Amino acid sequence: QVQLVESGGGLVQPGGSLRLSCAASGIILSPYAMGWYRQAPGKQRELVASITAGGTTNYANAVKGRFTISRDNLKNTVLLQMNSLKPEDTAVYYCHTLSRAYWGQGTQVTVSS
Repeated sequence: QVQLVESGGGLVQPGGSLRLSCAASGIILSPYAMGWYRQAPGKQRELVASITAGGTTNYANAVKGRFTISRDNLKNTVLLQMNSLKPEDTAVYYCHTLSRAYWGQGTQVTVSS
């Protein structure tokens, strides 16, 4: 019954921007810390950004200054604004409830010239 659905991925040129969304059903996200993970082929899934229920954010060094995680409790969504994208950002991006261990299906982000 719990479902997280990511959207907003696509193909973008280096330096471009994308906004990823995570829409939840069957669960209210507001009490939970949320995270965006990504996984590139042949690499381990890594935490890109997180946000607590209180709005405190944290970022992987590779994306600091370029990505912004936010949440809209009224819409029960979590967002990831990605700016100044680099080819190394190419991966499948996943939404995750950090304490409840729910995962979304992922959305593909490809950064290529």
